Amino acid sequence: MKLTVQARTATGKAVKGLRRDGQLPGVVYWKTLETPVLLSCLKNDFIKVYRVAWFSAPIELTWAINQLVLLHDMQLDPVTDEVLSVDFLAVNQNEKVTASVPVVLVGESKVEKLNEWKIQLVKDVVEVEAFPQDLPHNIEIDISKIETANDVIFVKDLQVSSKVRIVDDAEQPVVTVVELSDEEETTSTEDAATAWEASAPAAE
Repeated sequence: MKLTVQARTATGKAVKGLRRDGQLPGVVYWKTLETPVLLSCLKNDFIKVYRVAWFSAPIELTWAINQLVLLHDMQLDPVTDEVLSVDFLAVNQNEKVTASVPVVLVGESKVEKLNEWKIQLVKDVVEVEAFPQDLPHNIEIDISKIETANDVIFVKDLQVSSKVRIVDDAEQPVVTVVELSDEEETTSTEDAATAWEASAPAAE
């Protein structure tokens, strides 16, 4: 995916003017660059790219600079969570990089149907190494394979392409099963009752 960027000279307090104009200040870092490259892009364009790329998919910067990058960091407003600035890490398609890839749960587990247990994602990102173009957008875990309360999915159980190497400790748990608390069980029961009442025919 591509993101059009412009060269930026504004720094410090001057970047407020960029933000008023709908621009987002950014910086590109690279181990071969003596100084970072300052740039800006349309904030709405960045948000569209971010929703797809997140921190794991390579982004092709174009116009002011033609460079393949990974999103490295975002500075957010502490009150509104609005994006204030972004940092990119320049990468080479011929050199492997490490990136944090999100874990996504798919399917439905039998243990949750009992309303006594719930699936808990204890590790929501996994560190991997690969060439930029081979980085996975996410790593899916099919929780339908979890059949008992004792089942645990570890890093070593994750399925990735042969082009990808997982860096994290293989023995780290990613998904576990925990017992529902009394409060959660009550809420679950109330939700079920509410759903039944809503679907039940009205008395005549």
